[in-house]
Amino acid sequence: MRPALLDLVGTMTDDDLPAYLYDLPGLREHVRAIRSALPERVELLYAAKANSDPRILRALAGHVDGFEVASGGELSHVRSLVPGAPIAFGGPGKTETELTCALNSGVERLHIESEHELRLLTTVLGDGLAEILLRVNPPVGLGEVALAMGGRPGPFGMDPAQLDHCLEVIASDPRVRLHGLHFHLASGLRARAQLALVDKILTWAQDWAHGRGVDLAEVNVGGGMGVDYSAPHKVFDWPAFGAGLRPLLARHPHLTLRVEPGRSITAYCGWYVTQVLDIKFSRGQAFAVLRGGTHHLRTPAAKQHDQPFEVIPDDEWLPSWNRPEARDEPVTLVGQLCTPKDVLARAVMVDRLRVGDRVAFAMAGAYAWNISHHDFLMHPHPTFHHVEDVEVSVPGRHAHQTS
Repeated sequence: MRPALLDLVGTMTDDDLPAYLYDLPGLREHVRAIRSALPERVELLYAAKANSDPRILRALAGHVDGFEVASGGELSHVRSLVPGAPIAFGGPGKTETELTCALNSGVERLHIESEHELRLLTTVLGDGLAEILLRVNPPVGLGEVALAMGGRPGPFGMDPAQLDHCLEVIASDPRVRLHGLHFHLASGLRARAQLALVDKILTWAQDWAHGRGVDLAEVNVGGGMGVDYSAPHKVFDWPAFGAGLRPLLARHPHLTLRVEPGRSITAYCGWYVTQVLDIKFSRGQAFAVLRGGTHHLRTPAAKQHDQPFEVIPDDEWLPSWNRPEARDEPVTLVGQLCTPKDVLARAVMVDRLRVGDRVAFAMAGAYAWNISHHDFLMHPHPTFHHVEDVEVSVPGRHAHQTS
């Protein structure tokens, strides 16, 4: 944890906890590095579903080429916060109201999931014009992946045979322009596997377009860049990914490639900070009960992993009795919920963990608060703080701004 973040934690009272801390300078540094690693013909969109916190969206706005949204609510939210940003609207099951909202708000691209959705679009289009991508679920082998979104039967996109019906609809309606194809087939990939998948996608897309006489201007390959929660300092190899894209793009000189990662952009900027309320021993195993839990930070329960954490010792202890502690042993960190599934990290070795100490869970900047069941048992919601480093005249000190 950076000094500015630790300084902020030191100012918090117990009632401020649990708290989400967002490191905005770290986020901007990270996304600048991603952008600089990608070739010019690769456009970088941020998938707002990963974390739609307003300050995060505004921090990203100057460093990404646009945003991907997957609902009318996300669309209105992003549009209100970054009014001029290009937006691509994807996701299955778009309603007539959402399509109308998308058209009225001037989205740059609509990712069409089915022939029915395309026909529904034509009924609300009026005198307007829609730039669309058709989302495809092609017969591409994925191998072992953390999460498969395509390459097999599923609710996302269309089988290739269904694309021909869409081409007939497009040919009969000049208000609809086919700009390209959209693919999002897998998540959790490392750079080499992601490059191999992009190669397969581009080859398939160009073969399909050539066979249909379609001029593709754009292929969107989605996100899915891997985030390794067991190794917080091991980041997706963006430089290798960018270098590997250059020869692929050279084979397709008139094509724009889009990527739309979410988790791999914001996961590293967030921390969930809480406090040890109790330490209990059951049949020889240590359990630390924390303020909050998976109703605030669902990620470890959803992905079945141990959320990485740091212990921030609190040496002030006012009660007269000795506080419970675990020392040099594995501890399972749990929350306050009445369910054995409320586990943030299981049997992790600690040097020392005491009641009153604070625990800062790293990599809490994506699919964390925004996918959690906030009101289960009606515990208080966490507080939120956005850290900005400010230059000050005192050497070795950091100032911060929070909201």
